[in-house]
Amino acid sequence: MKFSHFTMLCLTLTGTMATSCSGNREHLKSLDKAYVNDSIAPGDDFYTYVNYGWQKAHPLTGEYSRYGQFNILTDESERRVKEIVTGLADQNPEEGSVAFKVATIYSQAMDSVRRNNEGAEPIKADLAKIESTDHDGMYDLLIWMHTNYGNPFFGAGPMEDMTNSNQYAMYVSGARLGMGDRDYYLENDDRNTNVRNAYKKLIKTQMMNAGYNEADADRIVDNVMKIETSIAEKTRTREESRDITKMYNPYKTADLAGNFKNVDWNSYFKTTMNIDTPDQVIVTDPETLKRGVELLGSLNDREIKDYYLWKYVNQASSRLSDNFADANFEYTKVLTGAQEQRPRWKRALGATEGALGEAIGQLYVEKYFPESSKQYMLGLVENLRVALGKHIDELTWMSDSTKANAHKKLEAFTVKIGYPDKWKDYSTMEIDPSKSYYENMHNVSMWHQAEEYTKWGKPVDKTEWGMTPQTVNAYYNPMANEIVFPAGILQAPFFDPEASDAENYGGIGVVIGHEMTHGFDDQGRNFDAEGNMKPWWTEADAEAFTALTDKLVAQFDSVEILPGMYANGRYTLGENIADQGGLRVSRTAFLDAQAKKGVDIESEAAMIDGFTPMQVFYMNYANIWANNIREEEKRNRTTSDVHSLAENRVNVTLRNIVPFFEAFNIKEGDKMYRPAEEQVIIW
Repeated sequence: MKFSHFTMLCLTLTGTMATSCSGNREHLKSLDKAYVNDSIAPGDDFYTYVNYGWQKAHPLTGEYSRYGQFNILTDESERRVKEIVTGLADQNPEEGSVAFKVATIYSQAMDSVRRNNEGAEPIKADLAKIESTDHDGMYDLLIWMHTNYGNPFFGAGPMEDMTNSNQYAMYVSGARLGMGDRDYYLENDDRNTNVRNAYKKLIKTQMMNAGYNEADADRIVDNVMKIETSIAEKTRTREESRDITKMYNPYKTADLAGNFKNVDWNSYFKTTMNIDTPDQVIVTDPETLKRGVELLGSLNDREIKDYYLWKYVNQASSRLSDNFADANFEYTKVLTGAQEQRPRWKRALGATEGALGEAIGQLYVEKYFPESSKQYMLGLVENLRVALGKHIDELTWMSDSTKANAHKKLEAFTVKIGYPDKWKDYSTMEIDPSKSYYENMHNVSMWHQAEEYTKWGKPVDKTEWGMTPQTVNAYYNPMANEIVFPAGILQAPFFDPEASDAENYGGIGVVIGHEMTHGFDDQGRNFDAEGNMKPWWTEADAEAFTALTDKLVAQFDSVEILPGMYANGRYTLGENIADQGGLRVSRTAFLDAQAKKGVDIESEAAMIDGFTPMQVFYMNYANIWANNIREEEKRNRTTSDVHSLAENRVNVTLRNIVPFFEAFNIKEGDKMYRPAEEQVIIW
């Protein structure tokens, strides 16, 4: 059954796969041979060898800090979604219908005249409420903020229980930082200082946009920085945040008050979520939570109010007048190097999809995602599942008992392709054109928040998706043990039924293998076949795995991104494991598929526009990561992104793969060569 699905498709899709099935000469489709630079030796810099021409043909415009193949697909997805959304408005949909709600949100997001005329007026009443609260009302103000406008000092909400993934647990976490990473607050090198100064400028500008005078805005900046810096001191580092086992710290709710003071935990959940107080909560980061609630008791009312004012204005800013958006972009420029704001229509689409994403997605897949693509993908996934099973069997560092559990987890993978089996019901979401854009988007936020809270006490719905169908991405969810591939990513150069098998396995095949391998990376390996965080490795196997991953960390740590700045192999470890696993497993699946079809990939007849199938396989892997990127964005992503930079996802990863050396005759002395004793093979 594992290969019959793929073979059947080869027989039935004769119009699009005739070359693969008939033995006729294949031609490149996802790859463009003209982009390959033969003056660069593949053994010196494989990424540039494949992508030099692409980079020259796609120079960065002012809108982008990074532009790559993902952006091309996102641009196409946005074009399609825009066509769908504007088409709904042209149909004069019935008031109250989902189509009406989509059209209204998009129209209001585009209506700069109305929003600029309103300015900060939509938020003035709420700002006045914060300002007018007396000392006796400060705790109620905290509850009001948590109910409506974010999570100052700490956060809480239901999520799948990591040790029993069929039910929800209540999680409580420390406050999130406005700049995201603790180093921006605590380190004083040029990069962190520049970002910190830009953030201070953002706070001041936005508070003045909201109607505060310069003196008051300066005071708010000082108080926000005082509070967030204090929280940053107890926030985990990027590397520490990857240890998922340290996120699970159960507390009896009755014991919370003794450990985390200044919050009435017995009433908190009832007043903010309208649920009965849980018997137990999971604290994800006790030190950060403790610092946040301690601040509630040590700060004066003015300091706390200033923090609330900023939290409120910050969450509202993208839904107000253009001066708020302009201030946000000035901060983004410092972070990423982008020179121009995204066009208004793209920002409006993003807001509309955030509000009613699955409603748009349902129309998207009806128009752009054929059932044949879903069936083809299912065949590819099964081929990759068999291949990963072979790799597990061949591991020399893993015991038979752990291998048996690994096979159990692999066979239990749930596969979701294209779109959900059931769609969200948005009928109770209230959108009123007479209200401001900010008011309507606040109602949207409250609707989504209520949707999350109503999950409490119910079994986990394993059919839910974490991405919309039109999203250009894919993911693995360890607590559902599922791999998910939205329709948006199932386009060339990742996936094209008309392309050669070598291109598809080097593209979407590696993506499939990547997501599967996440089930066995440094985080995913902690979860069993049912998606529960339970030990299923022997101690010796875990030690062997760690020894290998430490070597992989060192490989990436040694890469200098920019002068004096190095990659972070520990922070990106999970993605680096998955990249390598995806490449290795997809190659095995590709070879198995070709053997099943009787294709001799070493023969002259199998050549594809002058390249061997194995060369095409690795070239399309490099091709899917083609991009141009600004220096500021390199720094930003090295600080904030768990993925390695595109060039390193190709060049560093491939240096561990001997079949790649063989495909391009890479030998000792070539820059891409890595001696056998230094190579790392995990999956």
